[in-house]
Amino acid sequence: QVQLVESGGESVQPGGSLRLSCAASGFTLQSHTAGWFRQAPGKDRELVSCRRPIDGSTYYADSVKGRFTISTNNTKGTVDLQMTSLKKEDTGIYYCGAPMLRCPPGLGHQPGYWGQGTQVTVSS
Repeated sequence: QVQLVESGGESVQPGGSLRLSCAASGFTLQSHTAGWFRQAPGKDRELVSCRRPIDGSTYYADSVKGRFTISTNNTKGTVDLQMTSLKKEDTGIYYCGAPMLRCPPGLGHQPGYWGQGTQVTVSS
């Protein structure tokens, strides 16, 4: 049975940093295209970043470029999201999604599995 589990979300002040991790059971997460998504209060879930392991290519939403970095930890078997210079608008529930057919995904394409999400709150 496939299961994705996110961790690392917490409350932080603007300008702070957080590192989110996504671990999987049932398949080798770091060998599949995976992404991080977020859902802000009252908004739809949106793609934040994704990574293709076959060539290491990555995608970032414009709102997080230069501040967020997606990576894999082959030792731990996780896909991580390093977030720096956090802003209030980064607040939301962050979800890991995998596997993905494409990075970035095509219109309407969804990951095969979702984690339960981890809450990130950026507030002073």
